[in-house]
Amino acid sequence: MASSDPVSVNRKSRVGTVVSDRMEKTLVVAIERTSRHPLYRKVIRRTKRYHVHDPEGLGTLGDLVRIEECRPVSRTKRWRLIEVLTERAVAEVAPTEIDRSLIEEIQRSPAGGDTSAADDAAAEGAAEAPDEAVTAEASPEAPGAEVPGDEAPEGSAE
Repeated sequence: MASSDPVSVNRKSRVGTVVSDRMEKTLVVAIERTSRHPLYRKVIRRTKRYHVHDPEGLGTLGDLVRIEECRPVSRTKRWRLIEVLTERAVAEVAPTEIDRSLIEEIQRSPAGGDTSAADDAAAEGAAEAPDEAVTAEASPEAPGAEVPGDEAPEGSAE
């Protein structure tokens, strides 16, 4: 007696974790099982990934979900989402709050721009006489002019 009632059909169901939700109407669910090695008796963890049909987009990354076997929906999808058992906790923080707090924290930190009093005085001194500092450091040398402290390359005769 073949019944066409979908409730009476015994279908396989599994519980697993959503590892990808990047596709539209499709989740990738990883189901982990453990078994003992037949010879060495060590416990082995095996993970299998299933493509699951999720037309409403209920599942998100990290959720624990129940899936059930169904007719083929596409080439790889033979399972459908039944329910989301536990949702992953997601922090409800607006990005603008994070950006402002990070900027304030960087401005307060020593590496982020605060300088000591000695550095401030040096910066003020350089700001008062910018022409002298720039001309002394960045003036181009005349060709052939020797600079004190420069040595001639090895092998050159002068």
